[in-house]
Amino acid sequence: MTDSPVAAAYGAIAARYIDLFPDADAAHEDDRSLIARWASTIDGPILDAGSGPGLWTVFLHGLGHDVSGIDMTPEFVAHARAIRPDLSWTLGDLRHPGITESTLGGVLAWFSLIHLPPEEVPAVLGGLVRLLKPGGRLLLGFFTQPRLQAFDHSVTTAWAWPMATMVSTLQDAGLTVEEHHERPAPRGRINAAIIARRPPSGPA
Repeated sequence: MTDSPVAAAYGAIAARYIDLFPDADAAHEDDRSLIARWASTIDGPILDAGSGPGLWTVFLHGLGHDVSGIDMTPEFVAHARAIRPDLSWTLGDLRHPGITESTLGGVLAWFSLIHLPPEEVPAVLGGLVRLLKPGGRLLLGFFTQPRLQAFDHSVTTAWAWPMATMVSTLQDAGLTVEEHHERPAPRGRINAAIIARRPPSGPA
């Protein structure tokens, strides 16, 4: 479903978004450091799930990883294909990624689930987990706060999750949480990240 209201909202501001984040150097240095450190532990292909205009996909490729991107916003995918036609870009929905299961060493979902209604998140995370081969790792970026609630994101409505609730959701999806992080962000928000691993024997 690439014609969703979220895709349309991002498509409407795609040019401005690309100007703000032309590459990973425009992102916070802590984010670059965490993503690079996570990627150094990955054995196998990486999927940038919700790749936007491709900044993290290109960043990971620059670190020597076999990485592909998928995003539901046509304008972002078109831009990514234009700047890096040598990489793999898919226009698609994370609810139906159309990728062979259990083949990936890593999945990066960097603030790509924030607009999903909370009731949809467990199923989407479960689908991403199934893409990981045993021992593969997920890096999830999201907003956190003490209670689960929607807020007025600059693009369209987003959700912030209590850290403990997101940890529990990942565990229910069959992952072992290895570490989590929080840092202050603009507009009084708190950015969060979790690294979680699919057990070598696979989810229970």
